[in-house]
Amino acid sequence: MKPGLILAALTLALTGCFNLGTRTDTPAVVYYVLKDPVPPAITTPVRADAPTLLVLDTTTGSFYDTDQLIFSRSAGTRGQYQFARWTERPGKRFADLMRARLDRQGAWHVSAAGGYVRGDVLLDTELVEFFHDATSEPGRVRLVLRAELVDLKQRKLLGRRVFEQQVALATYDAAGAAQASSQAVSQALDELTAWLASLQ
Repeated sequence: MKPGLILAALTLALTGCFNLGTRTDTPAVVYYVLKDPVPPAITTPVRADAPTLLVLDTTTGSFYDTDQLIFSRSAGTRGQYQFARWTERPGKRFADLMRARLDRQGAWHVSAAGGYVRGDVLLDTELVEFFHDATSEPGRVRLVLRAELVDLKQRKLLGRRVFEQQVALATYDAAGAAQASSQAVSQALDELTAWLASLQ
């Protein structure tokens, strides 16, 4: 072998470019499904003359627009779980769960906004806060949801409300945070659907 090739091979080895084995001490990433744990009720048929509700995808702040679970160990700070992920970003997933819940309620013809369907009213939501508050063990999940309902025909705001949920964790870990997050989502959807019914 030429001296130049030997020198190049030695340089690569010393700089760590060769993978001499697989590390087994790194934990595997676990993916959690954000869900609405309320048992599905019997779907109420939608009346033919029921209004059409267009539901925008739920927006989030840029830090929350991620598949990573978020936590806070002290006031005014946020961090991300290293080995825990959502299967879908919370804003998109929350909107899907919200549409499914509203569909079962039967009070509206529910559709995602942005398609070819013309709507009577528009629901705009934002997850303002959605994280594991770990300032004390085991902590709690904090969810803050802003919602606005707009009459598209009269171009006026029908209502605006902020919903807040705090659910204690059963265990001080990512699994406990994911379970409490789903419970917080379910409780927020309970309040949201009741509020929408009061505006109809």
